[in-house]
Amino acid sequence: MRLALAAAAAVVAATLADDLVAPSRLSHARSPLGLAVAGALAVALLVLVPRARSAVMSLGGGIAAGGAAATLIAGAAWRSGVPNPLVRGGIAFNLADLAIAAGDALLLAAALVHGWQNRARLAQPI
Repeated sequence: MRLALAAAAAVVAATLADDLVAPSRLSHARSPLGLAVAGALAVALLVLVPRARSAVMSLGGGIAAGGAAATLIAGAAWRSGVPNPLVRGGIAFNLADLAIAAGDALLLAAALVHGWQNRARLAQPI
């Protein structure tokens, strides 16, 4: 649980610092429902993923949770919308978006490896 919380806190801090240091005229509004889903997702990842007892899964879940939490905080802090200081080509995004994608990829890969390594336990009755 501590690893997931530390990863989430690092992502939130990095994202908000980037949003403050590199101001952007580009932003996109998030609905209150979208922000609520981001908050619920962050809490669910931080509570459920560490129960698998895999450090890599906890790290991936924490990174993704940090991205979701950063989206929630930025959406609440900036009334004009979540800032997107990173622009590449015609795509605008922020560190929270990258953290969500990277955390989800790490979480999925770690879950597949963890499941494969513990496949004998998957057949045991509950």
